[in-house]
Amino acid sequence: MPAEVGFYDQAYARFTSELLAEIRRETFGQDIGQTSWVTVEELDRFIGWLALQSSCRVLELACGAGGPTMYLAERTGCHVVGLDNHAQGIALANQLAAERGLGARLQFSCSDAAQPLPFPAEEFDALLCLDSIHHLPGRSGVFRECFRVLKPGGRFVFTDPVVMTGPLSNEELARRSAIGFFLFTPPGLNEAWLAEAGFRVLCVEDASEAPLRISERWLQARERHREALERIEGGRTFAGIQDFLQVVHRLASERRLSRYSYLAEKPAR
Repeated sequence: MPAEVGFYDQAYARFTSELLAEIRRETFGQDIGQTSWVTVEELDRFIGWLALQSSCRVLELACGAGGPTMYLAERTGCHVVGLDNHAQGIALANQLAAERGLGARLQFSCSDAAQPLPFPAEEFDALLCLDSIHHLPGRSGVFRECFRVLKPGGRFVFTDPVVMTGPLSNEELARRSAIGFFLFTPPGLNEAWLAEAGFRVLCVEDASEAPLRISERWLQARERHREALERIEGGRTFAGIQDFLQVVHRLASERRLSRYSYLAEKPAR
């Protein structure tokens, strides 16, 4: 098993191809360009949690190629900023936003969300981070920065797909984190860090059904398109991504690694 299987590099390199679009449709039902465990139905629910008006400014951390970011902008009419440190993903996001005529309401920037955010205090009405918070080192500092750039009364929604709710071997952790940096945390630590940053935690929900269901569909979709994928990814990378999805499914099915969604609010003055 390679230390890193190039999951995001592969996804962004051929993101607009009909092959990957078909795999996303088979995996998620509705393809909005997601590369996580988020479906349209869940994203709509999160948009409701954020209580957005068309005049709101929203920041999405670790937005990747910006598919859900663009969906949010189109769905709400908000001005949305997306940050990600993957230059290829951000270049693709800007290209797709321009093609869809969303340039006036969308801004994508290549920046590391684990570092101090390049925005003044109280700049945004809402923050979103979809299945990416575990890729950011120094999470307590990330939460403090989120608190700083949110307006009073602003809301922050994120999902953490790697909360440790059972015993895990070093080999399982290595396979589950084969696509990049991961920070695994025990239950309750996100809530503690949010409170330390100044947030009021409004809701925590077990959302483990999503990786369980999506990983199985993703595995099956990729297997159906094995021949085409092996031609473009190579056999080693194809096998590495399949192994990653297999361990996601097994750990989710056994509830040893869980996904939670969080809604927090910066208290109004």
